[in-house]
Amino acid sequence: MALDAPKLNSLGFANPPADTRVVVAMSGGVDSSVVAAQLAEEGYDVVGVTLQLYDHGAALAKKGACCAGLDIHDARRVAEDMGFPHYVLDYENIFKDAVIDEFADSYLGGATPVPCIRCNERVKFKDLLETARDLEADCMATGHYIQRKMGAHGPELHSAEDANRDQSYFLFSTTPEQLDYLRFPLGHLPSKAATRELAARYGLQVADKPDSQDICFVPNGNYAAVIEKLRPGAAEPGEIVHADGRVLGRHNGVIHYTIGQRRGLGIGGLSDPLYVVKLDVDAKRVIVGPKVMLSTRVIPVREINWLGDAPFTSRSEWHVSVKVRSTRPPREAIIRPVSDTEAEVELLTPEEGVSPGQACVFYQTEGSRILGGGWIWRGA
Repeated sequence: MALDAPKLNSLGFANPPADTRVVVAMSGGVDSSVVAAQLAEEGYDVVGVTLQLYDHGAALAKKGACCAGLDIHDARRVAEDMGFPHYVLDYENIFKDAVIDEFADSYLGGATPVPCIRCNERVKFKDLLETARDLEADCMATGHYIQRKMGAHGPELHSAEDANRDQSYFLFSTTPEQLDYLRFPLGHLPSKAATRELAARYGLQVADKPDSQDICFVPNGNYAAVIEKLRPGAAEPGEIVHADGRVLGRHNGVIHYTIGQRRGLGIGGLSDPLYVVKLDVDAKRVIVGPKVMLSTRVIPVREINWLGDAPFTSRSEWHVSVKVRSTRPPREAIIRPVSDTEAEVELLTPEEGVSPGQACVFYQTEGSRILGGGWIWRGA
């Protein structure tokens, strides 16, 4: 007679919760606080870890961003209230080298970077994950809105139940090895309201804390000010030029513009609206043109992280859906692999404002599974 399979706990281990150690990445916000409180209440051996990612003194003057001094305090208070240990790790140098410097250089190169993806990839799911292993944790849990489901070939990455909160665009570079170790307890919740209800039930003082809106090291979304501080002299003036060669005006620095931008160009009086269609960093030129010039069908993508079951290059084409911006819905596309990490993506319906430095994330056309993604690396 076959023996029954051992009963698994809520994190997927055949141990009692008390014998399962889980490191929770705590930002001080309501999401990760609820994850930590929920696992502690279920009886797991919880260890909370918060990363100090940039200068504390500067952070204290800023509200509404992750990882600031107030957020470290909030995370520590949750740990005290729920009775589990909490550590703050100084990752300032790692964060600067792995995220901030590339952000500045990418922006100066005319790209539109997404530093939150790099932070997940290079800091949270790399260095912090290794720290969790050093602490002999069985897994690491985060407050991200995404789902990890077991498939025929192992753990799979799936979109969150709540499409409005889904963070799959920012987590496409999670590798199969990382996915094996990670847990996302909030991904199945129907709404952010449900998370706040849990926070209130656990008596957390962060239950009504507002969500952060900005990149944590970019106060008030002012990218240009941060770049100027990191790279003095970056905001050198130049010409605003029409795609047909006409000089239409002057600008105060290419770093103030992004592909697809229409407002704030300072070149009024023209009959048709114009958009930024290219940034020529070397010539210090902002090139503008009609909206039709923003339309892109073919996108070169590199640094691909593939999460499909079959090898990426085992087919000449993959029919999928892709997102080229976090705020846009997936669109049908064909991926044509060039190598294990490079491909050409053809959009069946052209997209506007596709920009180097953004991610191109792959989804199954049916269902919620994420198949990976890569980085858009030059204008098509």
